[in-house]
Amino acid sequence: MKKLILSGIAVSFAAALSATTALADITVATAGPITGQLAALGEQYKRGAELAVADINAAGGVLGEKLVLEIGDDACDPKQAVAVANQLASKGVEFVAGHLCSGSSIPASKVYEEENILMISPASTNPKFTDEGGWNVARVCGRDDAQGLVAGAYLAKHYAGKKVAIIDDKSAYGKGLADATNAAMKAAGLEPALAESINPGEKDYSALVSKMKDAGVDAIYFGGYHPEAALILKQMREQGSQAQMLSGDSMNNIEFWTIAGEAAEGMIFTFAPEPRNFPEAKEIVERFKAAGYDPEGYTLYTYAAFQMYKQAAEGVGSKDPKKIAEWLRAGNPMKTVLGELKLDSKGDLVGAKYVWYKFSKGGYAEDPSVQ
Repeated sequence: MKKLILSGIAVSFAAALSATTALADITVATAGPITGQLAALGEQYKRGAELAVADINAAGGVLGEKLVLEIGDDACDPKQAVAVANQLASKGVEFVAGHLCSGSSIPASKVYEEENILMISPASTNPKFTDEGGWNVARVCGRDDAQGLVAGAYLAKHYAGKKVAIIDDKSAYGKGLADATNAAMKAAGLEPALAESINPGEKDYSALVSKMKDAGVDAIYFGGYHPEAALILKQMREQGSQAQMLSGDSMNNIEFWTIAGEAAEGMIFTFAPEPRNFPEAKEIVERFKAAGYDPEGYTLYTYAAFQMYKQAAEGVGSKDPKKIAEWLRAGNPMKTVLGELKLDSKGDLVGAKYVWYKFSKGGYAEDPSVQ
């Protein structure tokens, strides 16, 4: 009888353990610059992740399990990104939608690879992220070599016979984008009149502005982030330079105008087609705005990263990160707020597109007239 009782207890305990395991939470994360100069971009990540997790959980979770969200703050610093990656790994995170800056994503991805964690970046565009990355990396955005082709062709076409300056902030993202743009521009027949690098975080770029003014620069292509770009543009106008500023996708937030003020008028930059205008995003955008938040920039890209994770996990019927990564890289179509997305064998977005945006009257929008 005692054996039967013990046997019954063992069976009951095993059943309870099995039920607990089946209903265990899945710890996920987003990581980016929650603080620091680029906190406006980090806020986009945080907002997108929070709503995506809430919506997925409301719909039954992933494979019947609820998601629990962790937030990692790397301040777009590579060393801090590695520390954040290790912290998230210690918390049992299985999936990370992050990081933002390529300089953070690349070293963080090595930690995640070792810890068997899947990583999908909503914003990191440097080609090395996937070209030299492990099995665990993917991205929702396009690459700098594609973005640079668009910008370089535009500069060669519109500034033929004129003087163009190529400026970068030495970051993996900024220098990578500036180099890709410069290469495309030179391939199209236009050599840069000036090529310089800046130290990010400074407040006075007047020496650079004077150098460009003395060189008679007609346009400046800036590879880097919005705080420095806005300050340079503002100081250009203060010195009387009317040179056109062009840049890339990191300018996609209203804080650029807040810093540059009226000097931002007419500044143009490349980014993917405006996701807030997509029919697939309409209901989500309305909910964000009803809550008092405009989901600009990478907000919807972060939301889409979580949608991709859910569909891939359910596509293979497993939480195994390697199986999920293989499914993602097999070109399976995924329905997201950004429309239908597919990834190639390296984890890059298939068919990524870039269009031009223009700042005007305190905001920015796609401008089809810029071609």
